Amino acid sequence: MVLLQAGLGVAFYNRGMLQQRTLKTLTRAVGVGLHSGQRVELTLRPAQPDTGIVFRRVDLPQPVDIPIRADAVTDTRLASTIGVGSAKVHTVEHLMSACAGLGLDNLYVDITAEEVPILDGSSSSFVFLLQSAGIELQNAPKRFIRIKRPVEVREGSGAQAKWARLVPYHGYKLSFEIDFDHPAVDSTGQRVEFDLGSGNYSRDIARARTFGFTRDVEMMRSNGLALGGGLDNAIVMDDYKVLNSDGLRYDDEFVKHKILDAMGDLYIIGRPLLAAYSAFRSGHAMNNLLLRELLSQPDAWEEVTFEDERQAPQGFARPARAW
Repeated sequence: MVLLQAGLGVAFYNRGMLQQRTLKTLTRAVGVGLHSGQRVELTLRPAQPDTGIVFRRVDLPQPVDIPIRADAVTDTRLASTIGVGSAKVHTVEHLMSACAGLGLDNLYVDITAEEVPILDGSSSSFVFLLQSAGIELQNAPKRFIRIKRPVEVREGSGAQAKWARLVPYHGYKLSFEIDFDHPAVDSTGQRVEFDLGSGNYSRDIARARTFGFTRDVEMMRSNGLALGGGLDNAIVMDDYKVLNSDGLRYDDEFVKHKILDAMGDLYIIGRPLLAAYSAFRSGHAMNNLLLRELLSQPDAWEEVTFEDERQAPQGFARPARAW
């Protein structure tokens, strides 16, 4: 049975409802920002029910909270950036993807610089950090955004066409197709589908690393970007091949990283989606455009909770699996 948001008593919620999740204890990481090259410390802390995920710039003279929301995204070039006023946090998508994959609803992210550390270029380090801190169930209903009818955004035409869409689905499923016209990418899987109900995020998606081309890296560095990037935190390719000595982690690692990014970008809406997402050549900008388009159409979605977790889609009710 699905419940619309309602002011029901705590005693009722205790009878098998699907609960919100936070961390049991705090956990920390230190790394460098992919683009800034700056050393950054990250502290992940438990948060009260209905807090959502809140980034906190603790390095500023007066700490600034930046709650995750679709309209908090201020830049989508190369990464997803959120901000409040002049305070910003770049490259939030990999950490947000890990939170989506593990079903975390409430979290404070204290950060000492303006970019989330890239760590190994995937979300697996964030998954490890979150799972090592432990996941705690909270006495409040998990709130979903359920898609009621299709919503789509498109750009370009012909060979330049790209699009992303959400359609109704009792669960959460993502499919993505890439088209890079590069020998190293073309020789791998170009399309992948991942269903949270039947798949395992930690095993199937989380280890896929960000990727780039040497020609682009040189140009970005001349513009003060990718200063923290290298073979230890990205797949790097020249015009013909992958340069990393250990090769790929998945046969289809490139497109799986696009799924990883999409899960992070879409979770910026602040609630888990009940939807099927599909995309062709999409990226951070189009993913955020899709969220804004969805929110601009109130009849296309509704917020729901589950009073009986057995009625929830597979993949949301069970605790996040360890490695």
